[in-house]
Amino acid sequence: MKPFFLIKYTAFFLGFIAVGVNVIESIYVYIFNKPIFVHFYLVKKKLPKKKKEFLVENIAFYQRLNEKQKVYFEHRLTKFIRTYDFIERDDFELTPEAKVLIATSYVKLTFGMRRYLTATFDKIIVYPTSFYSTITKQYHKGEFNPRLKSIVFSWEDFLLGDIVLNDNINLGIHEFSHALTFHGRKSKDVSSRIYYRLFGEITSFMNDKANIERIKTSGYFRPYALTNKLEFVAVIMEHFFETPEDLQQQFPQLYNKIQLMLNYSIE
Repeated sequence: MKPFFLIKYTAFFLGFIAVGVNVIESIYVYIFNKPIFVHFYLVKKKLPKKKKEFLVENIAFYQRLNEKQKVYFEHRLTKFIRTYDFIERDDFELTPEAKVLIATSYVKLTFGMRRYLTATFDKIIVYPTSFYSTITKQYHKGEFNPRLKSIVFSWEDFLLGDIVLNDNINLGIHEFSHALTFHGRKSKDVSSRIYYRLFGEITSFMNDKANIERIKTSGYFRPYALTNKLEFVAVIMEHFFETPEDLQQQFPQLYNKIQLMLNYSIE
């Protein structure tokens, strides 16, 4: 009987600790708007040599990180590439470098979140150029389809978003932002709760007619941002990563909310 009671009370004790930790973190999140910790990995995964060389030589976001952060970033990049299916369409060939670029868009967007992988999509489909949607009967550059659990990109447009770094158009950031919003609405982990609460605050900002008028007259955001709340937040994300100083100057309130939303500060 003793082993049984030992197991029973050990489980009870661990459950009690878990509840206590959740309460403490909830208080911490309420005060500081971020989780107590973000990065903790028992075994840190590494990229194959070719992908690592491309990451080191070409990814500006990675180059700005300190040495400890670079290890975390490489681990998350490796996990992302191993977790999701990459599917080629119309004879497009996905090179190792292409996978690193796609994964980088997602990992830098979620680098301040504890739970960074999501079940809202399980595959990434890549076409060479814009693709025809049988649902909308239109050509698209990218889309997030929660029903099919897919992210779809035109490689031509994805790559253009990565090459031109100051036009505030970044297809990877845009579509992955949609997936994160969907994840935030359905998930209960601490980073998701913070993300979706700030999403609500940003959309409340958009509900104010004076704010909408200021957005229109500023000419800062492209008109597509006002399509709906999902697109508005996705477009702000593009600005946050491409021209953060301009966003902070033009709309400091939105800039600060994105910082809290992602738990990440671009310096």
